[in-house]
Amino acid sequence: MDTFYEFVLLTIGLAGLWFGTELTIRGAVRVADRLGISEFVIGVAILSVGSDLPELAIAVDGALMTAAGGDASDVIVGTSLGSYLGQLGFVLGFVAFFQTLALEQRTVWRHGAALIAALLLLGLFGYDGDVSRLEGALMVIAYAGYFFAMFAGGSTFSAEEGATSFRKLTGAWLLLGAGLVVVVVGAELTVSSAIDLAKALDVSEAFVSIVLIGMGTSLPELSISLGAALKNRESMSVGNLIGSNVFDTLVPVGVAAAISTVRFDRGLLTYELPYLLLLTIVVMFFFWHRRGIQKSEAIIVLLMYFGYVAVKFVTSIS
Repeated sequence: MDTFYEFVLLTIGLAGLWFGTELTIRGAVRVADRLGISEFVIGVAILSVGSDLPELAIAVDGALMTAAGGDASDVIVGTSLGSYLGQLGFVLGFVAFFQTLALEQRTVWRHGAALIAALLLLGLFGYDGDVSRLEGALMVIAYAGYFFAMFAGGSTFSAEEGATSFRKLTGAWLLLGAGLVVVVVGAELTVSSAIDLAKALDVSEAFVSIVLIGMGTSLPELSISLGAALKNRESMSVGNLIGSNVFDTLVPVGVAAAISTVRFDRGLLTYELPYLLLLTIVVMFFFWHRRGIQKSEAIIVLLMYFGYVAVKFVTSIS
């Protein structure tokens, strides 16, 4: 009964994260549209960051819980890595199964290098068993550098136009604020119920975070990327996923560590991170060598995702 109750609470928390994210993204898009920000920046920058609010909210809530004397480190790191796996493995594979995804080779090299560098940086900082406050701050700074390098110059509005539009956006700002509130509440419910569910099932918090929460928090990216691909905006679809994964690798763990040192489980260094590196290299190879991910490549990516989940499930209960 306790297990069922905690699973229901986890489901409600994930639903709250999804609904709050939807409200937040809609508000952000309205604001960006009124301020004259380009569609590329809306899709790749605003939507990728906006759809990652659940992961960030979970990380902040977990860090505050850790700072208060608890330990939500496995939830913090597991959710970030699980979201990365869900987006690059399941979401990208699922979308590519229905619509071929392609990228320019220059984009493949540029963003592929950013993904690999982010994973290596996380592994480097977590190698000694924890991510310190300084290291967390450096991760956030690294993402900020990536963000401004990728998206600088995407706005087309003047300061005067922006000030005028700002005053006309009361409804959009309220929608944005309401979404953030729902995300925060959903994050609190998700973190607490995930820890209790892991105890009830006698499995690791990392498993619950990587598989259940990681997949659940990838739902906004699935919705956005599939919708963009079906509207023949493949670059926006892939860009959203890549931008989200760079964010997930650096920002949630970085912000959480800046609040309170995050413990980094040794198993993540020997299994999860190497597997994510392999998955990233395979996906980028398909983009580069095959000039896109078609149905056959999508099946391989999906098999890599479900293979990981199966192995993780078996090892978590053995």
